[in-house]
Amino acid sequence: MILMVVTMLSMTATTSFAENENANATEKVEAYDMTVNMRKLAVALDMTFDQMEAVEDIHHTFCAEMMLAAHAGKDEREALVDQAVKKDVRYMRYVLDNKQYRKYLLLLNTTLRNRGLK
Repeated sequence: MILMVVTMLSMTATTSFAENENANATEKVEAYDMTVNMRKLAVALDMTFDQMEAVEDIHHTFCAEMMLAAHAGKDEREALVDQAVKKDVRYMRYVLDNKQYRKYLLLLNTTLRNRGLK
């Protein structure tokens, strides 16, 4: 009887630990989801239609690269995030004017800090 109770407690603790691990992994992956409402970004940056199309393409690539980083090993993750951010910023520099670019950098840096990625 005692052995059965100990076994049940052990199984419950193991299940609880596994659930916490899965929740932590999910939270980490969610932090790398950089999807934004493109219309709101366009309004915030006062983009033209052509800029909006280009920014949408660049951002789609950025989101894919960030998700790759999320699923990468711990050792590679930081380097992949840095690469993705540098590429995104470099491409955005060509599409946006100076005022838009500064505001975009502010939004991007704030987002990365809030998610614990920088």
